[in-house]
Amino acid sequence: MRLFVTGAAGFIGSNYVRNRVAKHPDDHVVAFDLLTYAGNRPNLADIEDVITFVQGDIGDTELVESLLREHQIDAVVNFAAESHNSLAILDPARFFRTNVLGTQGLCEAAKRVGVERFHHVSTCEVYGDLPLDDPDAIFTEESPYHPRTPYNASKAGGDHVVRCYHETWDLPITITNCANNFGPYQFPEKVLPLFTALAMDDRRLPVYESSDNQREWIHALDHADAIDLILDRGVVGETYHVGTGVELSVKQITDLVLDELGKPRSLIEVVPDRPGHDRRYLLDWSKIQRELGWEPKIEPIPGIRDTIRWYAENRAWWEPLRDRAPVVEGTWSQPKA
Repeated sequence: MRLFVTGAAGFIGSNYVRNRVAKHPDDHVVAFDLLTYAGNRPNLADIEDVITFVQGDIGDTELVESLLREHQIDAVVNFAAESHNSLAILDPARFFRTNVLGTQGLCEAAKRVGVERFHHVSTCEVYGDLPLDDPDAIFTEESPYHPRTPYNASKAGGDHVVRCYHETWDLPITITNCANNFGPYQFPEKVLPLFTALAMDDRRLPVYESSDNQREWIHALDHADAIDLILDRGVVGETYHVGTGVELSVKQITDLVLDELGKPRSLIEVVPDRPGHDRRYLLDWSKIQRELGWEPKIEPIPGIRDTIRWYAENRAWWEPLRDRAPVVEGTWSQPKA
């Protein structure tokens, strides 16, 4: 297959590309990334000799179209997105530019060229949140969208763009809504690498007041396998949920980090919740299991412990990234001393 992967130098995108070329060495993969602060080309350093890397914006329709034609692309896999919830509250426009208008530009290029498949990576957060006191509450592929933050709304808008290109112009799309991903190469603004890095330097961990809020967790490589299966056997026009059913609270994640690194609970500093802080996400992923036979392979809690150790052992990877983080309370730009 000849693949065009956007957001390929980011966290999930780089894990996907590395996984893809390892399992399908005969594929031709074009890794496309704008290299914003969270796009890190060294994430692909060990496979640069077997892929083609191009820096560019998914909203640059003419550039994308020319690349799709030049490389005779069969399938587009779109990971490109702004995804920092706290930053979205400070600067929502950049999220709508990339996640809605950028997605539209990418769809337009794919439509003009006539790709065989356009796979769009979305999130559980487009559905809003679930109550903490109802363990049976769950999101299905038929759940209505109810985004509560600028990031969530921008991703919901991108999903609607992708679907309209299918309904109006028959663009052969598939969509995945996925749980919280963890694994190596995640930019240290997100909770697991951020808390690991802060704890290693004995700096305060800014834990939101609502530390009992829960997220469902999945390893990025399990997510990658699900996407490949959908590219191979998924039904055009369909949405598939990708999850594990394993929920952990912010407090539990914090405890895992501190325990794994042998650090005291005194490093925890409770900070005010951000606006629109969602309580709980949980996806019903029985459809992809039933129809395509997919199941996650990596147990989240052991996998999270392995991931914490990866960041602890790869300080040389994340330390240079600290100065690139946007100025948002609780990140490297405004550390808790």
